[in-house]
Amino acid sequence: MLDSPEQQRRSDRDTGDIASHGDARVARLVKVADHIESHAEEPLTLARLATLAALSPSRLQKQFKEAFGVSPKAYQDAVRMRRFKQSLKDGDKVTDAIFTSGYGSVSRVYGEANRNIGMSPKTYRAGGAGEAIVYACRMTALGLMMMAATDRGVCLVEFGDDEASLMAQLRSEFPNADLNASPARNAPELDAWMDALDKHISAGAPRPDLPLDMRGTAFQVKVWQFLLSIREGDVLSYSEVAAKIDKPRAVRALASACGKNRIGVLIPCHRVLRGDGGLGGYRWGLERKRALLEAERRNRVRE
Repeated sequence: MLDSPEQQRRSDRDTGDIASHGDARVARLVKVADHIESHAEEPLTLARLATLAALSPSRLQKQFKEAFGVSPKAYQDAVRMRRFKQSLKDGDKVTDAIFTSGYGSVSRVYGEANRNIGMSPKTYRAGGAGEAIVYACRMTALGLMMMAATDRGVCLVEFGDDEASLMAQLRSEFPNADLNASPARNAPELDAWMDALDKHISAGAPRPDLPLDMRGTAFQVKVWQFLLSIREGDVLSYSEVAAKIDKPRAVRALASACGKNRIGVLIPCHRVLRGDGGLGGYRWGLERKRALLEAERRNRVRE
């Protein structure tokens, strides 16, 4: 039965109220995130941020995590870590970088660094020197695949035409790390992970939920974490993803973050397309992107 004109007007008004409420909520959370970015070096309590957003601390914690995928504290840690890593790359001494980034003590940054970038600050500055990374290659339906992992999880999944080019890419990502080919007896978990990912790519098995060692800026990690939430068979445009992470003007930066994703398929950047439905770019070639999307559509139809 069709709604009466009065019912339709009431429905339109309610929908507008909901939209306005949603916009106001997003604006509050963006305000908090911007405040964290501007004051990352300061001690920011949840109560202080909640006052800024006119929310209770528990409500802010819940809404912020729903919007950004991390707590306000984790967001601040990511901002600090991004600045810290940049200071190291710029040639600052470790102790100078620590205090410039707002950590306040050497012991705190070493704890944060191990949790966020999987290596000590000096090791990161030295291009991964002293860190052990195991790797292996396997042929898949998308061609030769290399997987590499630290003790935190998968840090790289690359596709290429030969092992030499894949090794060159691994070395460029981790130039001074201790890279070790992985016989299964020494790293059985890597062999099992590669087998699970190969079955997903080549035989349509579910995408394996593996531990990931994501390394990038706070914005890049935020994008990659969101990509993990896109269901198999679904696609979004770059602008839609930017809007969903509350960065509607950051479309180009988002496309760049997708291009810098070094963990192929497991972080499904192939599910992001241009606004006109075109494939856009893909680090491992458009033919691979097309093949992944077509396989996922077929799997979705079978469900």
